[in-house]
Parts: sequence; structure tokens; C-alpha cells
Amino acid sequence: MASVMNTYKLVQKLSATNPALLRQAVRNMAGWNKDYKPASMPKTEEEHLAAAKKYHLLPEEYKPYADNGLGYGDYPKLEGGLGIEARDPYYPYDFPELKRNLHETFHADADLYSEDRWSQPAPPRYANSTYWLSFLGCMAGCLALYYWLDNYKMYRPVAVKQYPGDGRKHYTFEMN
Repeated sequence: MASVMNTYKLVQKLSATNPALLRQAVRNMAGWNKDYKPASMPKTEEEHLAAAKKYHLLPEEYKPYADNGLGYGDYPKLEGGLGIEARDPYYPYDFPELKRNLHETFHADADLYSEDRWSQPAPPRYANSTYWLSFLGCMAGCLALYYWLDNYKMYRPVAVKQYPGDGRKHYTFEMN
């Protein structure tokens, strides 16, 4: 509680000496740009055209997400699945470190498709059933070998220990 009161007193002193500092600090705490907020779903043809122009898309390419409560608003539903590493590395991008051009619309899941994330740039070579069958076949083969070879000894047989002179003690652990 004392630290809260000390912080409150410090804020009072700072705001009394420099009120512009407090206003700027409050502005900086709201680090959210209103330009990034999607607008409401377009309902008329004019709103549809304005949203397509806002996201630098052709009107026939612009299709917003369904209004299912996730808050995408008028953001366009772009075809996804191709990650950044699938793009041409030699193309003269405006931002080559991001492989992105100016005014290029981000995918809504752009954080999933960056170069350090998952991406599937090409279809897999075989169907998933082929991969599963090969995995299960290998595991079944290992299991069959284990059960087939379980009864066979895998070490060198050793004879019973033999000491010279039966019944004679060669060592003892008792104190004399």
C-alpha cells in the first residue's frame, strides 16, 4: 500500500511541475492506432466499393469475413496458406526483410504465416493415408520382431561359477 501511495505522490509532483509530460504519457499508453481497426461490415454497394479501395483490392476480389462475432468487421478474407518463404526471394519488394510491398493487405492470420512459423507452400507429395500406413507398418514390423525374438537370448551364455576345492571358503566378510 505504501508503494501505491508513493507512486501517487510522485505522479502528483510530476503533473504539477510539467502537465504536458502527463498528457503525453497518457497518449503513449494508448498505443493503439485507430487506423488499424476494421470498420463495420459493408451493407451497401458503396460501402463495399469503399472497403475494397481502403484495402487496395479490386471490388470483385474483395470478400469480407462472415459476421460471426470474431470482430473481423470489413477486413477482407484473403486466400491463405502460402507462407512468406514461398514468395520469390529475388523479387524487388518494398520491404525485402518482410517480403512485402507497400499497401499490400495482410492476411488476418499473418502472424501464423511469417517465415519463422508453419507454412505449407506446396501440396504434400503423398496423401496423409500413405504416411499413416507407412508409420503403422514400421511400428507393426518392430513389434513383430520384438515378439518373435523375445525368446532368444541376445548375450553370450556363461557357465556356473567354479571355485577350486568344493566346500572350502576362499573369503569371508566376518571380523576375526
